Amino acid sequence: MLAFLVWLAGCQATVVSPTVGGSAGVPLAATNPLPPPARRSTPVVGGVSPVVGDQPAPAKSYRLQVAEHWLLNAPNGERFDASALLRTGDGRLLTVNDKGPGLYRIEFRNDYEADLIRDPAWFTPAQLSGINAGKIAHWDLEGLGRDEAGRIYVCEELNRWVIRADPATGRMERLDIDWTPVRKWFSSDLNSSWEGIAVGTDGRLYLANERDVGRIVVVDQKTLRVVDDFQVLPVGVSARNVHYSDLNWFEGQLWVLCRQSQRVVQVDPATHRVVADFDYNGIEFSAEYGYATVLPYGQYEGLSVDANSVWLVIDNNGSGRSLKRGDTRPTLFRCARPDRTP
Repeated sequence: MLAFLVWLAGCQATVVSPTVGGSAGVPLAATNPLPPPARRSTPVVGGVSPVVGDQPAPAKSYRLQVAEHWLLNAPNGERFDASALLRTGDGRLLTVNDKGPGLYRIEFRNDYEADLIRDPAWFTPAQLSGINAGKIAHWDLEGLGRDEAGRIYVCEELNRWVIRADPATGRMERLDIDWTPVRKWFSSDLNSSWEGIAVGTDGRLYLANERDVGRIVVVDQKTLRVVDDFQVLPVGVSARNVHYSDLNWFEGQLWVLCRQSQRVVQVDPATHRVVADFDYNGIEFSAEYGYATVLPYGQYEGLSVDANSVWLVIDNNGSGRSLKRGDTRPTLFRCARPDRTP
């Protein structure tokens, strides 16, 4: 990774409308439904102490197991570093590639493969050129969020931008957010910036400051002002510099992908308390699903949660699978939620 000693802050919002094909392009929620869920597993830690007085119950711990998985075929066999997962209102999955602009839907082909289909109108180089004033380096898109109005949010890591696209109006803008209250957490390495974003039904945006120091930053959607910041840790982890990647909002809870710890944590956004902890270490380092890597941190960068499943996608940085070193396709995993009774 290249270390950059410059960052940008306080950029003015700029607006552009997509012009591909003279329309807003392919709908963000595209064509094929997700496959039906498989059987759920059970928690590795049984039971939890009840609430005593005003003391909250301790976080529950679970281990994730693979229910289904798919190798992702990128357009033209290009390298694809999947860096987000987002479920649309009708249940489709979207992702981005941190090596360049673009929005992709995941279209399932069979039980073990899926295709990455690029949307021809959203987050294209031509479209993004209208909001790139002052931009440095290449487009590094990370994280995806969606608000109740159907607008899509994405982070641009190297420039520390947040971009919002509105499929209903065809409008795209770079949000003008003053990061001064939380700049003390920012690294001088711009490749250690915004790694994930979630949009809460509480009127707030949640952003994951990746590392040096890992921090969750909260922004009011209406005022675009920073209103909170905090750190959450997986169960049993005490390191100050926890690494965050993707964020997800589901049923009033914030879900945080802690890639260095190989955990997903469920967080009460009001109290910042960890409600539950989900360990996927056995997936990332397994002989069946693992990848060769020389990187000093975890590889998982996409998270989506629904009523039945935890979905994870790997950013394998071009490395091959342990079972077949020449196969550099990323893998999408569906893990049955062990906190839900079948």
